[in-house]
Amino acid sequence: MKEKARLIVMISGSGSNLQALIEAVQENVLDAQIVLVVSNRLAAYGLQRADQAGIDTLYFPLKPYRAAGQSREQYDADLAQKLQEYHPDLIVLAGWMHVLSPAFLNHFKRRVINLHPALPGQFDGVGAIRCAYEAYQAGEIEQTGVMVHYAVPGVDAGPVLVQETMPFLEGESLKDFEDRVHAAEHRLIVQAAQRTLDARNINSQVREEK
Repeated sequence: MKEKARLIVMISGSGSNLQALIEAVQENVLDAQIVLVVSNRLAAYGLQRADQAGIDTLYFPLKPYRAAGQSREQYDADLAQKLQEYHPDLIVLAGWMHVLSPAFLNHFKRRVINLHPALPGQFDGVGAIRCAYEAYQAGEIEQTGVMVHYAVPGVDAGPVLVQETMPFLEGESLKDFEDRVHAAEHRLIVQAAQRTLDARNINSQVREEK
């Protein structure tokens, strides 16, 4: 029996999107296994979600590198080395608050995807949901969205895998809007992970047939 695709999920916070991936795997919606959850923050609740699901975890902070005068590139290179031990087919950045450099990404070409709650080129970086909501309140935009894209050495940039446009609702509170965006994130991150794995399988089959 063929082994299921191996996923690593990288987080920095509560891990609600990690939970969506865990449930998708448990319900056989996502044809994969999560072999490791990585966090650069010890207090990230996502680590507890992983423990509860019986998934290995890795806490890998940047602070010791900074204290030792080492570069972010060295941090990225060492992190990549640790992750290579798990032989991932796909790495999902699900709220990972650290821009990865080529020192990491070059080890996993076309195998790292990132979730961002905005449309391409719109509200890059932290706080995108609030920024979009405030821009709507100011009459600057009428819609926003959620996307999943291949990770590149930049902030929320890279070829888009899936995206969903979301119109604003009249009188909707920021909290209700956030809830609606998060629900879309949970759908799209699973969809994008499966689509990426399917594409890798097709490409692998083509190479084998040549």
